[in-house]
Amino acid sequence: MITLKPATLKRYFITGLLIWIPLVITVWVLSLIISVMDQSLLLLPERLHPTNWLGFNIPGMGTVLTLLIVFISGVFAANFLGQKFVRSWEQMLARIPVVNSLYNGVKQVSDTIFSPTGNAFRKALLVQYPRQGCWTIAFLTGKPGGDTMRHLGKDYISVYVPTTPNPTSGFFLMMKAEEVTELDMSVDEALKYIISMGVVPPSPRFLQDADQQEPALSSSFLSGNS
Repeated sequence: MITLKPATLKRYFITGLLIWIPLVITVWVLSLIISVMDQSLLLLPERLHPTNWLGFNIPGMGTVLTLLIVFISGVFAANFLGQKFVRSWEQMLARIPVVNSLYNGVKQVSDTIFSPTGNAFRKALLVQYPRQGCWTIAFLTGKPGGDTMRHLGKDYISVYVPTTPNPTSGFFLMMKAEEVTELDMSVDEALKYIISMGVVPPSPRFLQDADQQEPALSSSFLSGNS
């Protein structure tokens, strides 16, 4: 008769959790996203709903419709007529007090993050926070603007310090560029490192020639964005 020690049972149980927890969370997140995107089917007339002409429901049909709408919107907004329509739409929203503040705020953030020419979340940094001697990972978000630049000067950068394990909340800091260190890791690797609370470190990528290393962030970033 095979007897299992408590330590062995515990190891088997933890191994099973490590297999199922990532799978269950992945399926749950995907199902949540698909269920939300499937709501786009409500934009179609009742007679065009897939359940009416197929006789049964197919999860994900709304996701396909949502992606198609986003793609067509991008194609339309890329030409002259589409840009003129978008400007007219934004001017109309600007006349609505509450909607104006909300829309402009969200648009500025989305334009900064998703702009292919922007610097937001393009670099992972190593900064000392919340005190000297304690280090954490942050992301470059740009340079201070407005009146802050007049008080701080041009040698400061804006960084976002995410919290663990939820990186969607965090702290916005303005620091001297010479006080941060640019990390040789992608933003995705840095996010995984943060979410895992340091359990899943990124794979090291060593430079072949240290003498050919890029200039420090204090010079490369500031010179390219002055």
